[in-house]
Amino acid sequence: MFLKIGEKELELGGKYLSALRESTDLVGDFGALRQRVEEDGYLLMRGLQKRENVEAARRVILQNLQSNGQIDESHPLHEAVAAEGKRGAFLGGARAITHTPEFLRAVESPEIMNFFEGFLESPVLTFDYKWLRAVGPGQFTGAHYDIVYMGRGTTNLYTCWTPLGDIFFDLGPLAVLVGPHRFAKIKQTYGKMDVDRDHVEGWFSSDPVEIVDAHGGQWGTTEFRMGDVMIFPMFTMHASVVNSTNRFRISADTRYQRTDDPVDERWIGDNPIAHYAWEEGKRVNMEEMREKWGV
Repeated sequence: MFLKIGEKELELGGKYLSALRESTDLVGDFGALRQRVEEDGYLLMRGLQKRENVEAARRVILQNLQSNGQIDESHPLHEAVAAEGKRGAFLGGARAITHTPEFLRAVESPEIMNFFEGFLESPVLTFDYKWLRAVGPGQFTGAHYDIVYMGRGTTNLYTCWTPLGDIFFDLGPLAVLVGPHRFAKIKQTYGKMDVDRDHVEGWFSSDPVEIVDAHGGQWGTTEFRMGDVMIFPMFTMHASVVNSTNRFRISADTRYQRTDDPVDERWIGDNPIAHYAWEEGKRVNMEEMREKWGV
């Protein structure tokens, strides 16, 4: 089977792409889970969330997309078929959706909050700003670190990627770069970037092959069911498989940290300021910066 990540078709089980390792069997053993993150750079947890909570959040999001004319109403709503000519939607920070009881019952569920309290050995908080995406046909996310978008607080910050729907390979699941741990030169250059301060494009690359050829490692992906989650720290390179269907792939990215660690002020409060400067002026091309950094 071949899957397209960014600009390239990669064979699953070949040189550049393999299946992700699950960590579901380690649930409750937080020492082993912390060691697994050090080894792999991610945790793939099956069924950590209650499926009914995820389904309820999905319905609210689909109803919103339908009200905005983005859903093809000749198909059942639950199929999330995109209306003709409609592409994806970024709904991050849209409080009317991301702060509905249904959505919050998923991303701030006892299952998630209790997991992070055990994993981080502390009371935890989650950013008030929530990232929510409906990735449209033909779309994908390029390879990047999360730290470049939210690095002004603690670096001991974790992303929880929640598929808000069953996501099979053709719908464009998450992919992470695993390998020479942890790509020190990229971490010391690109990983020091701040998109608001530096006005640099956020994606490191749209070409998964050139990253592996230049720096080693291997991409990993899998299919997801509602209730599964992927958890990873700020310096895990990740991207997504291209959505090759006519449907929306819906997913959420939410962040969690210890309450006693410093917090990036852009993402907390009743009305987070979010990216206040990144969209202003001319952005610096990532290729230009990578040449300067030598990566």
